[in-house]
Amino acid sequence: MRRITRAGLVGRVKRLRIAVGIRIAGTRPRRPDTGAPTSMASWQRRQRGRRTGTFPDAWRVHPALPFEGPSRVAVLMHVHFPELVPELLGQLRHVPVDVDLVVTNSSGTVLDLDTAALPQVKHVAVLDVENHGRDVLPTVGVINAGLLDPYDLVLKIHTKRSAWRDTRDDLAGTGEEWKDAFLTALLDSRENVEAILDAFAADPDLGLVTADGSLHGPEHWGGDEEIVRDLLDRIGLPVDHDGLWFPGGSMYWIRGFVLQGLRSLALTSDDFAAEAGQIDGTTAHAVERLVGILSKEAGLRISDRSSLPAAPTSVAGTGVERYATGSEPPRRIRLVPFYLPQFHPFPENDRWWGTGFTEWANVTAAHPVYPGHEQPLLPADFGFYDLRLDVVRDAQQDLATTYGVEGFMYYYYWFAGKRLMSMPVEKLVAGSTPKTFCLMWANENWTRRWDGRQSDMLIGQNYDEVPATQFIEDILEFLRDPRYLTVDGRKVVSVYRISQIPDYPSVLEHWRARAREEGLGELLLVNVDVAREFDGLDRAAATAGLDGTHWFPPHNAKWDWIDYGDLGADAEFRGNLLSYGSLVRDAEKRLERLEPDIYPAVMVNFDNTARRQWGADIWHGSNPYTFRRWLSATARAVQNRPVEQRLVMCNAWNEWAEGAVLEPTTRHGHGYLAAVRDVVRG
Repeated sequence: MRRITRAGLVGRVKRLRIAVGIRIAGTRPRRPDTGAPTSMASWQRRQRGRRTGTFPDAWRVHPALPFEGPSRVAVLMHVHFPELVPELLGQLRHVPVDVDLVVTNSSGTVLDLDTAALPQVKHVAVLDVENHGRDVLPTVGVINAGLLDPYDLVLKIHTKRSAWRDTRDDLAGTGEEWKDAFLTALLDSRENVEAILDAFAADPDLGLVTADGSLHGPEHWGGDEEIVRDLLDRIGLPVDHDGLWFPGGSMYWIRGFVLQGLRSLALTSDDFAAEAGQIDGTTAHAVERLVGILSKEAGLRISDRSSLPAAPTSVAGTGVERYATGSEPPRRIRLVPFYLPQFHPFPENDRWWGTGFTEWANVTAAHPVYPGHEQPLLPADFGFYDLRLDVVRDAQQDLATTYGVEGFMYYYYWFAGKRLMSMPVEKLVAGSTPKTFCLMWANENWTRRWDGRQSDMLIGQNYDEVPATQFIEDILEFLRDPRYLTVDGRKVVSVYRISQIPDYPSVLEHWRARAREEGLGELLLVNVDVAREFDGLDRAAATAGLDGTHWFPPHNAKWDWIDYGDLGADAEFRGNLLSYGSLVRDAEKRLERLEPDIYPAVMVNFDNTARRQWGADIWHGSNPYTFRRWLSATARAVQNRPVEQRLVMCNAWNEWAEGAVLEPTTRHGHGYLAAVRDVVRG
């Protein structure tokens, strides 16, 4: 979409203050360069703009990977003391569902894993690693490689000795006793594991379960707070000193998303100090704390085993069903991301922007505005794709389905009888891909400024030449498709700039009548919640002939400005730096008073640097954890509605030039999609 609203006079005054008053401060670094390996400056020097995590290259050609038909649950086992492996394997016999076993081996010996007596272990991969970063760096490598992406739950265990504990008077129990406490709490019997699985199945916001006595608060910061601050800086999150609550010992059952999201930190082996027997103040210890911090940021709670509530009889056994291979849990919401059908050349773009133009040209030309700014935003799985290719569109649909996306809402561009960029949805209708879809009439002007305003027009709406009543005739072929998105049998059609249409109530009634005449039944007509200056709704939806409104953040969402100097913005920058966290907190409050005819929406991010560079609107602090919390709050807000009516929109599937991207990126991998799956499946 080519749009973004301003936030009125208050916003303009604040932007002027920023531009004038903080111009000198804008060249300051955000924080002094301490020289620590994890500092923003050190990280940037090493990464040279790549901002991606690493893992051993040998894993790319590992004969056991990738697993074919992965389970829903993974066991991630780190081995440094191979003599303890038989005990750990013996404990796995208590797991009542299929699991895949991923072993990282820093012992320097060849492991012979005898899983013959463990029929529930369906796949096994042993990955050799250096003795670097304890069990944490190997875990990070597994995450960066995407090996944990398929899993809803993960059991993380390792061959723990912790001999240093024997010399500490302030800690109860020896290292051996500590290890035994973990195994007793997390495994020990089938009944115990079933109870833990039931707890996860019953509570979609339970993030982690560990042993009693292993959850710690701010008194256990030790020497790790500054490292945590450095790492959170990479995803735009602050440190809450007093809010620390984390699982010590690094053994737990955990919602897969919490680990999968760590890819966003872009950790490499250079972030971890050489092994010297440290018991505090290392990146490994900092990441241990981040597991708790980021669980909370995601809206998830962590618990020790004894604090799990006793499950009612009606819940018993649901965990085994929920996490069984091949199970299909009921969806809590129907998530529908917006889809930009732009990434293919067509004659009009060739004429306006140059032969072969697509927005990949803008995406790749973007430069970061401040240290750590994620620009250019680069694609992962699908590369710089061309939507003319069936294989690309099919792969997008398959991936969306895998992660619980209901279907796409295609931006549909129709200018007085002329279609533009309609090829992808036309191909979908002509094919047999079993994927739900619907349309939003993006009835805006196209301009060289990408803002939909009247200036510097490329092609505009002309309702005098062809009346808006004719739009329904153009889309009848799509509405007839049995895959078209419905709510209680009603076909969903969205309109972007509803008040731009002359006498739109009568136009909407005409559309309804034509749908009935064509035997399509009733339509569910909704408008996009945009500002009046973007021709948003000018009266109540019911009196306008609409069935409801759906959100489209950042339209009509919270604009909370960040001073240039706070992020060390480039001296050339004259745009807007805004807080993603503030936007989400405000959205959570609005969800508490959600009206029945409002369909909420979430936003991955918004950052149109690719289009405007030094005049961009940039929401700082977007990350999969905050996104997951917002989506979870949205799911709770619609839970009292019938399942059919639990529509939630998302900005967006593939708005690459605006930073609103659910698709895999080189930085975040499948992190945002993992958040979607975690909330949709619960």
